[in-house]
Amino acid sequence: MDTNFTAWLSAEAADRLVPYYQPILALDSRTIVGYEALGRYVTDEGVRSVGPFFADKTIPMEEQVRVDRMLREKAIADSSSRAEGAMLFLNIKPSWMYKTYVETGALPTLALLEKYGINPKRVVIEITEESFREPMEHLRTVVDIYREAGCLIAIDDVGSGYSDMDRIAQIEPHILKIDIHMLQRSKSHRGYYALLHSFSALASQIGASLLVEGVETQQDFERAIQVGARYVQGFLFARAEADFLPAGSFTSLIEQGLCQRRDRKIAEERRWNAEAEQLRLLIEQALEVGSLYLETIKEQGGCAGLDVGAADRFVEMLLPELSKQCLRVYLCSDEGIQRSSNYEQRVTGRWNREEQYRMLNWSWRPFFVPLALQLGDGSVQSTVSRAYTDLGGFDRIRTISVSVPGGGVLFADFHEGYV
Repeated sequence: MDTNFTAWLSAEAADRLVPYYQPILALDSRTIVGYEALGRYVTDEGVRSVGPFFADKTIPMEEQVRVDRMLREKAIADSSSRAEGAMLFLNIKPSWMYKTYVETGALPTLALLEKYGINPKRVVIEITEESFREPMEHLRTVVDIYREAGCLIAIDDVGSGYSDMDRIAQIEPHILKIDIHMLQRSKSHRGYYALLHSFSALASQIGASLLVEGVETQQDFERAIQVGARYVQGFLFARAEADFLPAGSFTSLIEQGLCQRRDRKIAEERRWNAEAEQLRLLIEQALEVGSLYLETIKEQGGCAGLDVGAADRFVEMLLPELSKQCLRVYLCSDEGIQRSSNYEQRVTGRWNREEQYRMLNWSWRPFFVPLALQLGDGSVQSTVSRAYTDLGGFDRIRTISVSVPGGGVLFADFHEGYV
């Protein structure tokens, strides 16, 4: 830590301590909807971040809180006079928030909002990444005071280590902010990619919005859209600056990204639907020549009573015609019981039969009941699943499902990127 900087901040130099503002953009309105206030100080050499000062554990908390309140008051005053109704995101460490409330019975930020005539509904209190040593319900008590005043609550740096599921469940935030480093790692690491999707699902389940910060490239922006972000923030749009920007400054850039993403997804889904239709036609053709299967189905009371030998023979009829990109194929009854073996295609193009999967029950999988309803009218139909992670190989796959007469469903798995 720069000791000169520490001494400078301890001196009377408040006029050089200034908040800078990084825009936060909403994908639905395609406008700037808010700003995160970030601390800066002005020197003869230029503007520097105050971040290292707050991260330095050798500096007394009281000194850090003093500097933080100076910045916060300036940001609130600026928002009152210049921000034209945009939301103001204020970072507050949980330990500072809790300690202040226990010692004084008050929260200075709420007093500042009243002083400058700011509607609390315009303010987002960001619970920053930090190890909070008190029971989480104590933090929730303080957070609820902000909430009851009208402020929105965000949890910052989700996935960084401290902002775990317990904190999210206890606080019930309005906004989850995804850590930039997790976003970057997700480009090449499927574990982080899946975790990003899990936070997106979590946000939807608790009624929160997802904010992806650190968006620096078009690829980052597309990934943010892909994981369900409602808000984005990062250098692709703007760095933190002293001034506020017109709300529509990045509308065309957002619309371009959304349009490109939408067009790609439509084209991708059309290719998958075409693949599913090819498989459906293949099964119809197999049924026309494979009358023995239909006779066996009729004799044995439907797919649920079909013996495994007959089920395997039906799947084996299809193997020579299946795409070389098909990873796995098997037949289930509409009750979720696997009647056939698994047939997995090797890199060499040869199929390997795995009999140990016979009679397993897959009705517990979340997709199964909606699928049974969709394919349950007795005709030969096909549908394509969303992408998911394979239980066995941890690959990202999509499954084409085709209904067959007698209450059966044929499943064929493909790599997500196949089409």
